[in-house]
Amino acid sequence: MDLAYIPSPSTGVIHLGPIPLRGYAFCIIIGVFVAVWLGNKRWIARGGKPGTVADIAVWAVPFGLVGGRLYHVITDYQLYFGEGRDWVNAFKIWEGGLGIWGAIALGAVGAWIGCRRRGIPLPAWADALAPGIALAQALGRWGNWFNQELYGRATDVPWALEISEGPNRVAGTYHPTFLYESLWCVGVALLVIWADRRFRLGHGRAFALYVAAYCAGRVWTEYLRVDDAHHILGLRLNVWTAIAVFILAVVYFVLSAKFRPGRELVVEPDTDADADAAPADADGEDIKAVVAAAKAASAARKGAGPVKAEAAEKPKPTGDGLIKARPADTAPAGADGSVEAKVEAKAEAKVEAGEADGPAAEAKKV
Repeated sequence: MDLAYIPSPSTGVIHLGPIPLRGYAFCIIIGVFVAVWLGNKRWIARGGKPGTVADIAVWAVPFGLVGGRLYHVITDYQLYFGEGRDWVNAFKIWEGGLGIWGAIALGAVGAWIGCRRRGIPLPAWADALAPGIALAQALGRWGNWFNQELYGRATDVPWALEISEGPNRVAGTYHPTFLYESLWCVGVALLVIWADRRFRLGHGRAFALYVAAYCAGRVWTEYLRVDDAHHILGLRLNVWTAIAVFILAVVYFVLSAKFRPGRELVVEPDTDADADAAPADADGEDIKAVVAAAKAASAARKGAGPVKAEAAEKPKPTGDGLIKARPADTAPAGADGSVEAKVEAKAEAKVEAGEADGPAAEAKKV
């Protein structure tokens, strides 16, 4: 007789009138919100703009859901295309069945599209989102509890999970592998946050650390599971996948630290500020350049040779002790009908109206 165990819910769905509310879907949705919330805070702390993480998540999340479902259906095809199976069930995502490997892989494609549209480096965005993804997985694993699936071997430990009789399952108490992985993912999130603050990880290394740490835990939780799976050399397919992805993440981490040390100085271009600043910075300089070019051209046409704008605009002392601006050209602006003279006249008018800064404007004021 078991003195203690974790009970399983009698049902994974609650009906609100004709609308079914499924625990599995709720866990995934809550996980997505937590990931975006935490990712947004980390993105702003790195110098990004509020809302950017959510904008890119609009691309990443749908791609991730499709990728996760595709991986599950492909690796467990016998559940949907075997004898006596209905292939339509492959589209019933609410009944469970999302592979994290496919979700991350195809989700990264969606994130790349979103980042490219915003002119943002994908590694920097992934670094900001990494611990949030781990927390989303921790919450999403409770969806397996609602569906009474993906449990481990039979056990009588006090924290054993009670499973009721049902399709493809036998009543009993089993290792709660969903709980093990959920707690592991919380630890991974805390590890990434600490390491990122301590070592200022950048260029995708925080994300690589998340991937490597998750894979290390996935190996032993996958080893405890008893659900049907393909085996290669005596190990479950997902164990081999975790090992391969772990190696790739470690290699990326090491090479990135060697060739791209430190962290990105700018994670998101400030396009709005640049656009606003450009006219203000260029206004006075452009007018002064036009004035100088027009005066030089006018002097050259009269055979006097080019003159410098600075000399033309330099104040000249007079006999009565007053300082007056020496005109660059004694001829009235526009008298010769040349284009240069007309441009010069317009520029001089702007200077007199106070629309430009510089020596010329100051001389006119005197």
